[in-house]
Amino acid sequence: MLERLSHEHWRERLRDPDSEVEAQQPTYTQNATRSLDPEVFVAVALCTHLGCVPTFRPDPAADDGLGEEWMGGYFCPCHGSKFDLAGRVTKNVPAPTNLVIPPHRYLRGDQLEIGVDHA
Repeated sequence: MLERLSHEHWRERLRDPDSEVEAQQPTYTQNATRSLDPEVFVAVALCTHLGCVPTFRPDPAADDGLGEEWMGGYFCPCHGSKFDLAGRVTKNVPAPTNLVIPPHRYLRGDQLEIGVDHA
């Protein structure tokens, strides 16, 4: 699933594929998965358009109206914004920017602290 995030065919459909808007995420999450751990995605679950809650739609090209080009991710049911599995917004949707990644860190093992920067 994660290999889709770097696929050039998909990156061309993203508004900010390299997460260049610095206010959207800490610098330590400016990578392909926008995360400290590629298996765990931490984001503020609010669409950057008007603050609705996007739904998790992981299946690519699902038969649910998102289209054959859908590679899996998050869909905002309010106005149709689409975000990939790393929370990057697609082009031609109302949301202006990627989902926000809050400061966070792992304390030990699987304990996650949100709101405190990674040391």
